[in-house]
Amino acid sequence: MELTGKNLIGNEESGKGITTFFAKNPATQEYLSTRFFEATTSEVDESVAKAKNAFHIYKAKSNEERAVFLETIAENILELGDTLIKKCMLETALPEARLTGERMRTVNQLRMFASVVREGSWIDARIDTAIPGRQPVPKPDIRQMQIPLGPVGIFGASNFPFAFSVAGGDTVSALAAGCPVIVKAHPLHPGTSEMVGKAILKAARQTKMPEGIFSLVQGISNEVGMAIVNHPEIKAIGFTGSFKGGKAIFDAANSRAVPIPVFAEMGSVNPVFILPGALKERNEIIAKGLIGAVSIGVGQFCTNPGLVVTLKSDDAKQFLQNLKISNSENPSGIMLSEQIKNNFSKGTQNLLSSENVSLISSGSGEETGNRVNPKVFSTDFETFINDGSLSEEVFGPSTLLVSTNNKSEMLQLAAKLEGHLTATIHGTEKDLNEYSELIHILEQKVGRLIFNGFPTGVEVCHSMVHGGPYPATTAPQSTSVGTAAIKRFARPICYQDFPQSVLPEQLKDNNPLKIWRMINGEMKK
Repeated sequence: MELTGKNLIGNEESGKGITTFFAKNPATQEYLSTRFFEATTSEVDESVAKAKNAFHIYKAKSNEERAVFLETIAENILELGDTLIKKCMLETALPEARLTGERMRTVNQLRMFASVVREGSWIDARIDTAIPGRQPVPKPDIRQMQIPLGPVGIFGASNFPFAFSVAGGDTVSALAAGCPVIVKAHPLHPGTSEMVGKAILKAARQTKMPEGIFSLVQGISNEVGMAIVNHPEIKAIGFTGSFKGGKAIFDAANSRAVPIPVFAEMGSVNPVFILPGALKERNEIIAKGLIGAVSIGVGQFCTNPGLVVTLKSDDAKQFLQNLKISNSENPSGIMLSEQIKNNFSKGTQNLLSSENVSLISSGSGEETGNRVNPKVFSTDFETFINDGSLSEEVFGPSTLLVSTNNKSEMLQLAAKLEGHLTATIHGTEKDLNEYSELIHILEQKVGRLIFNGFPTGVEVCHSMVHGGPYPATTAPQSTSVGTAAIKRFARPICYQDFPQSVLPEQLKDNNPLKIWRMINGEMKK
């Protein structure tokens, strides 16, 4: 009996299309046994229609009801146990320990947003009470809060099958804000996506959420995703992936009759600046840490450090030697797909097409199938500054070292950078005082500035910013990780001179929800 995977259109499993596809094991390059149906335009339309109907019910649910829904999703994902992990291993070739940790991150993220929803202050209530006797004109009573946008389309990422996928940060922040979600599953892990999607729908039934609060559509073509983006009832998009894909979605969303916001995280080179004092004091330690950051997850992280900047010196020469030593026995790793592997190979070949770029180190493994070795390249300041292609992301385990002649060149390089998710400075206290201008430059370039660490590993917490200026993202004022992500899928509204009886509970004088609010400019509870 043939195994088939379906689209999850509200509470219905659907396979109306004639186009089908199979997932492929990246390790063996063999197709897996389940045949998945690509969603049709009519199935996308049906999922959005159900989401529209669900929105009017879901947005009226209490904080407690929404919080319990998110917590129940977390419990259901955990209940899938080893079956989910094994399915994901087959589709991604990622190791069990990595996937187990990522699943827990996803579960904890759901629980964290549940706590934010339950507490309720995220709606940023602001109340300015009336002053009827003010001269020359009376002051009205004005009250503001955040309300959900409406149905949201989410695109799953290839490299994080749990944390940036069906129940990942985009989905949970949209649900937390009060928005129904239609997820376009990533075609590299459709079976994993279906299992998680069913866990969400099970939670919706258990907590009596309206049908249409969640749908999952599958597909390998761009048409499925664009049908979501162009649907007039979709009010926002969340995307994690390539610059090409994110820019196409952004352009389409802005070409609609009614444009909508697109929160696209599109990759980053994540520059690392190593200052002289740190290079002298911690040369070998930094080299080992850098190689570890470049090769972890076969470099398939959006925070992979793809650019390293130093000053020419004997310490810098020693640093190159330490990098060679640290990388010399690094094994090859399996990339997520043949296409991703081919793109990595093309990117590294493009680096070497410049006559002043050298491959100084490659790992020790065989590069067969989808396997690749971690690679370290080097060049000089003049070559880098005059060749814009050298500053482009190479998605995978590689980094480019740029040697500058002096402080002025280092600052010039930093100033020329485009937007990135992160930048890192390795230095001593003396270094930071001498290079304070570097900090001010990088603050304008990134969403997260790291000191004496490495960018891989994004802590899920209230203060995290996972975003940055274009082209790292299309919305530099937002974050896709951390509880501030919820505000992407909400908008402010204010009520002027409304009677207490019809005001939302969040804005009533007696504060029945006991949330923090700004009242006449002061935070009060």
